[in-house]
Amino acid sequence: MRRNLDEKECVALLEQNYIGRLAYISGGFPHIVPITYFYDSKTNTITSYSSEGHKIKEMRKNTSVCFAADEIASIGNWKSVLVQGTYEELTRIDAKHMLHEFSKGVKKVIHENYGENPKYISEFSAKIDAEDAPIVFRIKIIELTGKVRNNKN
Repeated sequence: MRRNLDEKECVALLEQNYIGRLAYISGGFPHIVPITYFYDSKTNTITSYSSEGHKIKEMRKNTSVCFAADEIASIGNWKSVLVQGTYEELTRIDAKHMLHEFSKGVKKVIHENYGENPKYISEFSAKIDAEDAPIVFRIKIIELTGKVRNNKN
């Protein structure tokens, strides 16, 4: 059986995961990249960070983005959520605060899902080792949709 997820189910899927795919437009074509993320329920946003590069440059030009996360157990048992939103770059104290929240949130998800207790961001994300300061950004959620398929019913 396949059905739409309601908003509460979509949010739960975002909260229970930390790896998704970010889509943005560059040169008239879509690009999609995997990212580590944190869903912030207080602001209803997706938070992540990156070093300066292609995706940051392009999202500054066109702030319309899409984000997807899913849980796939098998071909007949999966959930997927799709976020339509806008890119927003954080600076100074806001960036520092959200990077801290990002780290705490991802550590919590990893602990709840896998029983592991990472101490540092570098244990679950490579970008923090870049020489430049990370660019912290969030996706303001405009629309949230999802699907689930479970052939056991």
